[in-house]
Amino acid sequence: MSQASSTGLILTGGGARAAYQVGVVAAIDRIAREAGAPAANPFQVIAGTSAGAIIAAGLACHADRYSEGVAKLVDLWSDFSADQVYRADALGVAQSGARWLSMFTLGWAIARWRRARPRSLLDNSPLQELLHRMIDFDRLPAIMADGHLHALAVTASSYSSGDHVTFYQSESTITPWTRSHRISVRTQITIDHLLASSAIPFAFPSVRLPLEGQQEWFGDGAMRQSAPISPAVHMGAEKVLVIGAGRMREPAERRPVSPSYPSLAQIAGHAMSSIFLDSLAVDVERLERINRTLALLDDDARSRTTLKPIEVLVISPSQRLDDLAAPHLSSLPIAVRSMLRAVGVAGRGRDTRGAAFLSYLLFESGYTRELIALGQADAMARREEVLRFFGWPRSPNPLESTAYPAQPTFARPSPTDDQLSATDPATAGVLG
Repeated sequence: MSQASSTGLILTGGGARAAYQVGVVAAIDRIAREAGAPAANPFQVIAGTSAGAIIAAGLACHADRYSEGVAKLVDLWSDFSADQVYRADALGVAQSGARWLSMFTLGWAIARWRRARPRSLLDNSPLQELLHRMIDFDRLPAIMADGHLHALAVTASSYSSGDHVTFYQSESTITPWTRSHRISVRTQITIDHLLASSAIPFAFPSVRLPLEGQQEWFGDGAMRQSAPISPAVHMGAEKVLVIGAGRMREPAERRPVSPSYPSLAQIAGHAMSSIFLDSLAVDVERLERINRTLALLDDDARSRTTLKPIEVLVISPSQRLDDLAAPHLSSLPIAVRSMLRAVGVAGRGRDTRGAAFLSYLLFESGYTRELIALGQADAMARREEVLRFFGWPRSPNPLESTAYPAQPTFARPSPTDDQLSATDPATAGVLG
């Protein structure tokens, strides 16, 4: 497999929001089949973070039967329930969330009882069981040896050292890279790497992973991820499709704001948005800026720089996913709903305070199906750009696809100029 022609896929984090990415991937697979493209995995390099790492692993482990892998992801995320990801029963919530929240008022007493120290707001042991059923990493070496995939990368953040670590698996040799507070480690990816990468801070417990001869505690890979596109480039991708889990830019007009003091959920949601969304927008802007600089250089000067052009196509939501989440609060089990309301999630009528925090934990089919539908709609609206990006032929008579179940319909406003500029494909360079 030639690295010169490699196409990379970047899947960012976002908890339940990652259902949007499943919709985009499904639509792109449909576009490929309608265009008569080869029935093969279109991505030689796949890199994922947080929940995006789980989707990335699912695609990678089905790279030899790519469309089948996509259909399985759609089926899974279309029928999600919170208890598949974390304990949503009253006892489970009491043992994790209620005890965690009590630390705010009774921490001095609980600290004296070491066994009662909570590790997270939620117990995600059901997710571990789901991943073991869903992903077969034993297939990955043969898939790579047969040329269906060049490399898979999963990122996590070390609470122990403060480093942002990209764990990657490949058949051929890829030289590890090191940057400021960013390192890479070649290893065999496991379920523990996915659990570590998707351990949303405070919400899910951290995971111990071996690193350079010692054990370190890891959490969500979106933390301290200053260059989310970089791993795919280091692994040989010459062009990259990036699927976000949040809007790249907001429209110019300001939204109505509440005069009341922000709740814990509002603050947590704002912090999560900073962790999961901001770095991608900054990285894309950096690529575009470097590309403009490269365009000003003559051939001789360009040959003496380590920068190289990278074509990037970004597809991100045309609607605010937290706004879509708010009406679905009532679909959560009552124990989880009560806990979320205790930290300030509203979700009643037009009161959407805390909806951003809710949008990351709302693993319920009503919400995930709506996100899948939005992802499909956004990608199909960009059909011509997708065809150009992959170099697939235009089909005068697109095939009718019945591979995926019908999804809910919803109003979808036309994208603003800001949204279009944020998601237009760009040829860009990278610093690595």
